[in-house]
Formats: sequence, C-alpha cells, structure tokens
Amino acid sequence: MSSVARIFVLSFLALSMFVYPQDVLISASGGLALWWQYVLPALLPFFILSELLMAAGFVHFLGVLLESFMRPVFRLPGKAAFVVAMGYTSGFPMGAVLTSRLRKAGEITRVEGERLLAFTNNPSPGFMLGAVASGMLGKPTLGIILAGSIYLANLLVGVLFRFYRVTPGPPHSNRLPSFKRAWQEMKEAQGKDNRAIGQILSDAISQSITTVLMVAGFMAFFSVILRLLNIWHITIFLATLTHIVITGIPLPILQAFFNGLFEMTLGCQYTMQAVSELNVQVALLTLLMGWSGFSVFAQVAGFISETDLRFLPFVIARALQGILALGLSQLFLRFADIPTSSLVLQVPSTSMIFWNTWHASSFMFMGIMTLLLIVILVRQPRR
Repeated sequence: MSSVARIFVLSFLALSMFVYPQDVLISASGGLALWWQYVLPALLPFFILSELLMAAGFVHFLGVLLESFMRPVFRLPGKAAFVVAMGYTSGFPMGAVLTSRLRKAGEITRVEGERLLAFTNNPSPGFMLGAVASGMLGKPTLGIILAGSIYLANLLVGVLFRFYRVTPGPPHSNRLPSFKRAWQEMKEAQGKDNRAIGQILSDAISQSITTVLMVAGFMAFFSVILRLLNIWHITIFLATLTHIVITGIPLPILQAFFNGLFEMTLGCQYTMQAVSELNVQVALLTLLMGWSGFSVFAQVAGFISETDLRFLPFVIARALQGILALGLSQLFLRFADIPTSSLVLQVPSTSMIFWNTWHASSFMFMGIMTLLLIVILVRQPRR
C-alpha cells in the first residue's frame, strides 16, 4: 500500500470513529471483555511458563529427545517440539511468539520457521471446549469433535508443509534419543545464561505482560473495524455478492462467514444466530476456527515482523487448515451419536465463565512456581 493510500485509509478510519463514537466504545469494550474473560487467563500463565522453560534450557532438553521424531515427520529440529506443545495447549498467538524467538536466536532456519509457523497456531482448548462447545452450542461433548478436527487438520498441515521448499543439504543425524545427552544440553544452555533467578522471573513476567497487552490491543482494534464494516454494510454486501454467484448457500451463512473472516470469535457468534442445523453449525465453526481471522493474522504479522519469516505461507496454511477441519468435522459427525436437529443456545453467565477460567489459571501459576523451584535446584551455581 502506498503512503498516500495508507494516509487516506487511516484518515477515513479516524473520521468514522468520530462519527460513530458510541459504536466504537461498545465494540472496543466487547473486544476487551473477551480478552479479559478468555485470553488473559488462558495465555498469561503459558507465556510466563514458556519464558521460564526457555531460560531453564528445556528447549534444548526436548530438542535432543525429539529430534528423531520431528525430523522425519515435519522436517524440523527437535527444538520445534516445544513450540508445537505450547502452541497446541495455549492457543494463538503462542506459536508465532515462540517461533519468532527461536528464529531470532538462530535455533531454526528461515524455512524451518515458516514450516513451524504454519501448524502451531490454534484456538485454545478452553475456547473450543468451553466457549464454543459448552457455551455457544450447548453440547460439551461436541468439544471433542471440534478440537479433534482442528488439531488433526493442523497436524496434517504440518505433514504437508514438510515438502515446503525442500532443498538438498547434509543429512541429519539419526541418533536415538538420549536422556543423558538431553540433560547435558540443558545444563550447557543454563550455563550460558548468567542472569540470577530473580532476574529470570522478572524478565519472564515483564515480557509476558507486554505480549498479552499487545494481543488486547489487536482484539479491541479489530472489534472496532468489524463493527464499522457492519455499519457500512460491507460484510452484507460481500455476502450478497457471493450469494448471487453461489446461489446454493443461504445469505445468513455467508454473512456469518465474512464476519468470521475478519474476527473468529464474532464469526462464531454470528454462526449460532444464523444457522440452526447442527452439522452446518459445526462445519462453519471449524472452518472459521481453522482460518482464525484477520485479527489473528495481524497478531502473527506483528510478532514475526522482527524476523525474516515470510507471511504468505502462514496464510496458505490457515486456509488449508480451515478446509481440512471442515471436512474432518463432517466425517466425525457421521460416526458420532449426536442428533443433527437444532439446538437451544445455552450461554453461561459471564461471572461463571470468569470464575471457571481464572480458577483453572490458578493451577497454572502453581505449576509455574513449582517449575521455578526446579530451576533453582538444577541450575548451576554462579562463580
């Protein structure tokens, strides 16, 4: 985008915010409420945990143990397994954050970073099982189908991306995993970090808070953008235009789809309002969660901006995951004993969601404190 076009777009956006101040306030508040209820308690403990694990040399430990698995399956070093584990358990943008960290540290190559980025970004398990399956669909058992479709689709994307930009090079070692060698690698990594324990914890918390606040800004901003797009009837225009070309898809489904292209959570909410058949609901939900939305795209682009990782492979991977997740969800529904009739929307109260999410996060903080104690015990004394 040229400088003139950028200035025009930003000026038009600023003018629109002045014209619709109430809508901007409501949409930004809604985005921050979602961040406070779901994202903050789900991500912050994992961000702190990942920083402490990396400082403790756990990435090197895991790299030695899982090298013989990650290389043949994904064409990635064993250290990438840490990003896969954290990305799948905590949700996006954890995969992008850790991939960028490994790339900046020189632990992975550019192509390996792009392969890793392609399949380590998912909705968090809490969002799929709690917010969508239990809250929106009112069927907690459907969470298994949703999460299974998303995770399996992403693993398939990872396997497909092992063929991405393959170039001839020196063969990698196929040594069997060695716990002793993994422990030595971890101790060597700890010896290279001269920070005191208190400084490690302080840096971990500071970096994690900065990152999670950045996510809050993205969510609030894109909630405002989507609200303005609906006020200007742009999403309904895109849906109508698509409906003219593809007449077989109802207009409300297309409108929910285009909302989800911009912001995943709001797209899921629109899906529940627009669709009554369970199999269509699940199909559209898995498609949108696999795609993840432009809001997540902007977060990932921001985190990889300080590296040489290319953004286009990530976009292609998200499209692949959305399509694969949709197909897998319909396959799983054929073998699941779940009625395909319409469901009554059962949304739990905000206070209950808030309490359950923060209650679960308290266990994560207990785990972090336990990990810190382990780091203190195994860390080599400073001389």
